[in-house]
Amino acid sequence: MDLLNNFKNVTILVVGDVMLDRYLWGDVSRISPEAPVPVVRLRRSTFAPGGAANVAANIAGLGARAMLIGCVGTDHDAGALNIALEECNVSAEYLIGRPDMPTNVKTRIIAHNQQVVRVDQEHTENISAVDEDAICNAVSKAMPDADIVIVSDYQKGLLTAAVLRHIFDIAKAHSRKVIVDPKGRDYSKYAGASMLTPNRREAAEASKLDEDDAGLIESAGRRLISDLGLEAVLITRSHEGMSLFIKDRPEIHLLAEAKEIFDVTGAGDTVIATLAASLAGGCNYAQAAAIANIAAGIVVEQVGTTSITLERLARAAASADLSQFTAGPSS
Repeated sequence: MDLLNNFKNVTILVVGDVMLDRYLWGDVSRISPEAPVPVVRLRRSTFAPGGAANVAANIAGLGARAMLIGCVGTDHDAGALNIALEECNVSAEYLIGRPDMPTNVKTRIIAHNQQVVRVDQEHTENISAVDEDAICNAVSKAMPDADIVIVSDYQKGLLTAAVLRHIFDIAKAHSRKVIVDPKGRDYSKYAGASMLTPNRREAAEASKLDEDDAGLIESAGRRLISDLGLEAVLITRSHEGMSLFIKDRPEIHLLAEAKEIFDVTGAGDTVIATLAASLAGGCNYAQAAAIANIAAGIVVEQVGTTSITLERLARAAASADLSQFTAGPSS
């Protein structure tokens, strides 16, 4: 697909909550005599960039350049994350080490390709005013080199009101789009963004609508655009696909591309990374959403946090017909 060839010329700024995803792989053959829980015999352990760091890894996998801004601890896990980022060809230049906090880590125990339990080590308090200044300064420094901005919010305290406002103001001054993977019930803090990518449940909560309402997707999509002054909203719907809403244009519903879903871990990171790369590479919103939908279909067929690659995306998209999405601007 010719549209994918532009990714190599794209630079994307990612600001958000970074973390390390650790996996303990094993198998189960008995139940513990101490409690009614399975005994997992450990076979191997792996780790990968998580949260905003996984977004950056996906960007690099697509052949684009990622600039990652966030906070980590000064512990062993921060070192492991730096190694994981280096292996993904993502620079840790803009990561700020904080001795007063642990690096956010999600440890998943996997047996027979099924997640048994997850253990979270995390810091969720808002960062200090000093750290806010450091993040804002990094954003100001990196923004001129970025073609587009991703805000990856996992509610771990980095994206305070002051940091978000600075991102939106600086992006506007440089005429850069900002795509947000949102969290929480109050989306007013994202006013100033170009696009949001909530899932169905998140969209319902933010719009104060019943998730079981048959008309939820349409109502939430239009309400978010109107209330926040957005250009577009992409609501992901797991195995049902995605729905794209563009200001003053008809909605577009995309069926899920995955043949079989094994693990949705990190799928949202892949979606927003592919969206940003596609938009910065010259696609309009509809084309970008269609390509992101293909990318999501690839990663959910894998177990664990999996970054998309340009080669895999190109193979999956080779037969895709995007001609129906050629009309309309990228805004």
